[in-house]
Amino acid sequence: MPAPLTPHLLIPFAACSASAWLPTMQALPQGGLKRLGQLLHGMKLAHADTQAEESLSPPHERALARALALADPGTPDGLLPWAAYDAARHLPAGVGKAWAWITPCHWAVAKMHATLTDPAMLALREDESRALLALMQPYFATDGITLHYLAELGPGRWLAEGELFRGLPTASLDRVLARNVDAWLPDAAQAAPLRRLQNEMQMLLYTHATNDEREARRQLPVNSFWISGSGNLPSAFSVEENPSITLPHSLAQAVFKEDWAGYAQAWQALDAGEITGLLARQRAGESVRLTLCGECSTQTFESQRASLGSRISSLFSPTRPLDVLKQL
Repeated sequence: MPAPLTPHLLIPFAACSASAWLPTMQALPQGGLKRLGQLLHGMKLAHADTQAEESLSPPHERALARALALADPGTPDGLLPWAAYDAARHLPAGVGKAWAWITPCHWAVAKMHATLTDPAMLALREDESRALLALMQPYFATDGITLHYLAELGPGRWLAEGELFRGLPTASLDRVLARNVDAWLPDAAQAAPLRRLQNEMQMLLYTHATNDEREARRQLPVNSFWISGSGNLPSAFSVEENPSITLPHSLAQAVFKEDWAGYAQAWQALDAGEITGLLARQRAGESVRLTLCGECSTQTFESQRASLGSRISSLFSPTRPLDVLKQL
């Protein structure tokens, strides 16, 4: 019988670079991160990962890919093969091929630049998504790309199959949301067909009936797409579900909306919920794992058996969660 998997709580945007982050954390009620501090008391730092804030793959995606054996320290930036992972799980014929995610989205166009609006705000319906895919597929096909609609992924994201995506670094949506898209567009020579397709789709979608109907309902139009999750799976990769990993998105959603009251509430809910649950398992003698992620770094902590001396020491010098989070 295989050994049980270690429960692993992986928290994206536990810290961020926004100027409002630190004041928000300092204003939390006393004891607002009490369970996090208690959990960290019984843990040791097992792994740390730091890259530039401009990296295409954000820290939480690197940590998740590492936990799933999708990547190793030598995996190039922007080549975490999330789309290939989805294809292998849902399209058996997709193993060994190169894939990317194509996300229908809205670019808010200003005088000097365009900003990517959170695709979740589109609330795209299945019929709209399928109609847009059918419209765009012939244009993608000219560059050897096949678009796939998968019910498992929902209407907000498609799978794209094509050799063009093999070895092509792309930026995660979590890097570019609410930011100028120019700095995050793929700039490799092999991406030239994709940049052309983005221009063509912007013109094609401008007058499409689906967008006319959306605007009549006062919804944002779909006027472009984003490419992410590109690449192919490691040759020895075996697709297995990993129910031991918990990945809450509440902090990330608040950051993208710049909702700092919501961010504070999300942290308190995590401390009272998932973190309290992990602490209970730790106190019951289980080995547990916690990964805290910022915009540059991750730190992964694992349970350790503390000596009597270290337990007494921790009573007088408790772990301050904010000190840990500032390092991210």
